[in-house]
Amino acid sequence: MTYSIDGIRDTLILIRGAGDLASGVAARLHRSGFPVVMTELAQPTMVRRAVSFGEAVYEGEFKVEDIVARRVADADGAWAALAEGVIPVVVDPEAACRHVLAPAVVVDAILAKHNTGTAITDAALVIGLGPGFVAGEDCHAVIETNRGHRLGRVLWHGSAQPDTRVPGKIAERRDERVLRAPVAGIVQGIVPIGERVEAGQLIATVDDHALRATFSGVVRGLIRSGLWVPADLKIGDVDPRGDPTYCFYISEKSLAVGGAVLEAILHSRVVG
Repeated sequence: MTYSIDGIRDTLILIRGAGDLASGVAARLHRSGFPVVMTELAQPTMVRRAVSFGEAVYEGEFKVEDIVARRVADADGAWAALAEGVIPVVVDPEAACRHVLAPAVVVDAILAKHNTGTAITDAALVIGLGPGFVAGEDCHAVIETNRGHRLGRVLWHGSAQPDTRVPGKIAERRDERVLRAPVAGIVQGIVPIGERVEAGQLIATVDDHALRATFSGVVRGLIRSGLWVPADLKIGDVDPRGDPTYCFYISEKSLAVGGAVLEAILHSRVVG
């Protein structure tokens, strides 16, 4: 999908963050005809890298399902990528490019569990994903990201449910499917994303500390090798369902959140 420059300026959506949840939002908006620009850190620590447009920071270009993202240097590069139907990813942790791009909508999808600097004045419509935002104070709408009955609901007042640090249950597995760094150090992946592992198999190391699978499954996500991580950071995810194709498709949670963002935008009528 390509856009005219005039159309881009009137309907542009800026997403802060380009991890898997942000990428689900971007995909839903892109497929619905909205031009999307994403911002990221210089060294993002994404776990579900196979479905994160933020991988373009490292690879230059990266494809999630049928959508291509491209790392660009600035706003001019973003306009050019959008004109080609590509999602631009700008290394811009503060999202300073919003002052030049003047987006109609800003979506904070950093998922830091607290507000890292997004303000309700950043655009005509500002949307925060998950806990850390208060609708009506630092954004116009909050999207519930906690799995369960409220997932994907648009909140025009109040906040999302607090962070529980409890992973969602998949095939009766919960905490044990998540790999966390036992110490601060450099990650070295041993098993590629999408490969099957057996209980006890080595998946990655953090410095000299091994992380092993506690059950049989498929490596669904793993932080890029060579990155330094703090202790206890989530660095991997094992899927007990055993189907490697799930690793390369946007998750149902990300699509639900993306649908909620689309609902908020259409409800507000600030674009188009």
